[in-house]
Amino acid sequence: MATFLYRLGRFAFRRRGLVTLLWVLIVFGVGAAASSAPTPPAEQFSMPGTESQKAFDLLEEKFPDAGAEGATARVVIRAPEGKKIADEKPAVDKLVGELGEAPQVGGVADPFTAHSVSEDGRTAYVVVSYEVAATELTDAAHDALTGATDRARDGGLTVEAGGDAVAVEQTASGTGEQIGVLISAVVLFLTFGSMIAAGMPLLTALIGVGVGVSAITALGSTLGLSATTSTLAMMIGLAVGIDYALFVVSRYRSEITEGRTPQEAAGIAVGTAGSAVVFAGVTVIIALAGLAVIGIPILTKMALAAAGTVAVAVLIAVTFVPALLGFAPRRVLRVADRRLVRTKKPLSARKQSRSEKKAAELAARTKPNLSTRWASFAVRHPLGVLLVAVVGLGALALPATKLELGLPGEGTMATDTTQRKAYDLLSDSFGPGFNGPLTVTVEGEDAAAAGDEVGEALKKTAGVDSVSGAVANKAGDTAILTVVPKTGPTDSKTEKLVMDIRAKASSLAASAGATEILVTGQPALFIDFSQTLSDALLPYLALVVGLAFLLLLLVFRSVLVPLKAALGFLLSVSAALGALVAVFQLGWGAGFFGVEQTGPIMTTLPIFMIGVVFGLAMDYEVFLVTRMREAYVHGTPARGAVVTGFQHSGRVVAAAAVIMISVFSGFIMETNDLVAMMGFGLASAVLFDAFVVRMAIVPAVHSLLGEAAWWLPKWLDRLLPNVDVEGEELQRRLGSAPPEAPLDTPEHERDLVH
Repeated sequence: MATFLYRLGRFAFRRRGLVTLLWVLIVFGVGAAASSAPTPPAEQFSMPGTESQKAFDLLEEKFPDAGAEGATARVVIRAPEGKKIADEKPAVDKLVGELGEAPQVGGVADPFTAHSVSEDGRTAYVVVSYEVAATELTDAAHDALTGATDRARDGGLTVEAGGDAVAVEQTASGTGEQIGVLISAVVLFLTFGSMIAAGMPLLTALIGVGVGVSAITALGSTLGLSATTSTLAMMIGLAVGIDYALFVVSRYRSEITEGRTPQEAAGIAVGTAGSAVVFAGVTVIIALAGLAVIGIPILTKMALAAAGTVAVAVLIAVTFVPALLGFAPRRVLRVADRRLVRTKKPLSARKQSRSEKKAAELAARTKPNLSTRWASFAVRHPLGVLLVAVVGLGALALPATKLELGLPGEGTMATDTTQRKAYDLLSDSFGPGFNGPLTVTVEGEDAAAAGDEVGEALKKTAGVDSVSGAVANKAGDTAILTVVPKTGPTDSKTEKLVMDIRAKASSLAASAGATEILVTGQPALFIDFSQTLSDALLPYLALVVGLAFLLLLLVFRSVLVPLKAALGFLLSVSAALGALVAVFQLGWGAGFFGVEQTGPIMTTLPIFMIGVVFGLAMDYEVFLVTRMREAYVHGTPARGAVVTGFQHSGRVVAAAAVIMISVFSGFIMETNDLVAMMGFGLASAVLFDAFVVRMAIVPAVHSLLGEAAWWLPKWLDRLLPNVDVEGEELQRRLGSAPPEAPLDTPEHERDLVH
């Protein structure tokens, strides 16, 4: 692997014009395809194999007219205090008339004839049906709806609107991401001390994200990829794209500083750091692609799209980055380092003299860098560092024990939105279960009669507020009933009601002469979704962790290192979930993070976060421990290799983590709840994993294990192929390994980069 990538890096550096041209053609080609592609579709949520999905499919087949995909709006009207809605009939009739004359409206249900007035007579709702889907509504249609409701409010009525036809108020999108990129630029400049070196990872990452997102847009209508899919791919692709390029550029600078020729340095950088990038990227891709085993199409699409963007980031890091280095081979160094390099002979043409070695040792003794000092401290006090880190992460994970899951909806929107106000008005006037009714389908030869009998039985079921009359299709073989629970959609009592109805569905069908009874609706959908995720969690973890363990086994040729990496991941993801619950569910510090409305955590988020965080956690494990193993295989003692790894990679890994945290944090300000929670969760996970697990627990554990950390049974060593990520075989072929400080004490390591 290292030898192949070494040749690839040299080729890209030497033929930089050709490589750059190829990437430019790819960017313009994918961009042109995206610009001519149809608008991405709205998110279509489905769960094949569940009872809810089976019922939805049955309704589309048996009631095709009712299953039309036209948008709807539910306009809620409340009379002033002390009055009834009937007293305001002229104003209500005027509102209904204006709504019916609006563009793209197919029909309006008058509340007085549709019996949609509350028992106290103060509140009513109007259902507006549109001829087109929500994504096809024009600005004129949205403006007409808003204008009609505003005029009704001016007349003294309380009017709010919900439904997919109501435009979602958008805040300034993209500002957070721009701030994240700006912080990344500052961190890169402080790390490299060169504008060109700082700009290169940003440029290549933006190009990679552009290619990935443009490809998603181009394929959006064909594969059903929504706008949310693009946003998540952008979030992950931007973060890993900057980090992957950062590690290659950093290794290139290190090799140049040691006296390599630029072309040779590019080859070695791609052969060593590039190998780590490839394996880290493959780990992220495995973690994301593994989400397909869950069997939820929307989750699979988001994961595969993000995985594709990561693959593009890896390709750019090992091809385009060395090509760009060819255009500025020495300007990526600090000014002082450039002068130093000019006075050096190429490494292949000189040998380090004793005086140079003594000078290097003296410099190392007097100016150890921060990473060296911290690693030395962790190696000297491993038990204390390990205890503080584990206890701290455990404490942060405690709020995760109160985790509540839920699906997004108008009930979780900010309280100042018209959708949330309409939701609350309906709950107050028609009962908490009105916003989450159940739909019961009854199949049989005489479905109408069977449906009526089932309805009478359901009225006697505990937790049921009301049951509508059975409505049969034209063929008479299927009927539907609407069951309104006494409790809200996310209430545990509603969940129990769904389970009770399903438990006695067979006996109800037998007594009513029906062939099958199915239950669907928002509460049933949530139950099925949660069950699907629960059933898939263990197989998913077994698949992803198993494959990643094998991959890390190949990279590090050690049994304990992959095991330690997996256990560290569990700590960091648990702490991140705890922080997520604390802020978004319990409201701790919600104002500071701009969280307007607390509530349940998105049902899809924990398992999606587990997949992404696992991949990112292995990134830092690979980047940091690869340098440690590289020192170890070149003869450095086990504990000294820990410090050597931190000496060369500690500062760069820290910079990469800060960059990734900045990028993810920028998405916290998004109006999409899933994206905002994902940004916070991933930023927290990277913070805990990079600075606590990898920077504290890893050196402490390696210090305690010593030589045993690199133990591998001989029979297994013979079976495993040698992927040579640390470049040992590559160095032998080149005939000159980088000089290693011969001192045994960790403090005496020299930092050649910084």
